[in-house]
Amino acid sequence: MIREIILDTETTGLSPRDGDRLVEIGCLELINHIPTGRQYHQYINPEREVPEEAVRVHGLTWERLKPEPVFAQVADAFLDFVQDSPLVIHNASFDMGFINHELGLLGKAPIPMARAVDTVQIARRKFPGAPASLDALCRRFGVDNSGRTFHGAL
Repeated sequence: MIREIILDTETTGLSPRDGDRLVEIGCLELINHIPTGRQYHQYINPEREVPEEAVRVHGLTWERLKPEPVFAQVADAFLDFVQDSPLVIHNASFDMGFINHELGLLGKAPIPMARAVDTVQIARRKFPGAPASLDALCRRFGVDNSGRTFHGAL
């Protein structure tokens, strides 16, 4: 049996080193590459304002996120869900950078990058020179995402 976790995050910006924080984590469980229906989804209070540029991407305002738990309150539940499974992530260095930054703030061990399967790297190898964004890949493979208004981790 192969267990994998499809993972995505939404954030307040592009760099945890500049003070940007997680605002959402979404995970879907696959067994033998088939979704099981089990998921982990959590909005997170980033303990800071959410810049308008980020709100335009994911639609999550500071007012919306204030009542949510901070990462310290959900870290163990997140780690319990992902366990030691491979993490399938589009642009893994971005999401793993934020997750590992948050874990580091709590004194917890980082998740090794070796656990991440980066679908951006796969797309770039398979289709050299072609756009590798999720929107571009949806167009290439005929996945209709026209109903999506904002980016969301799930």
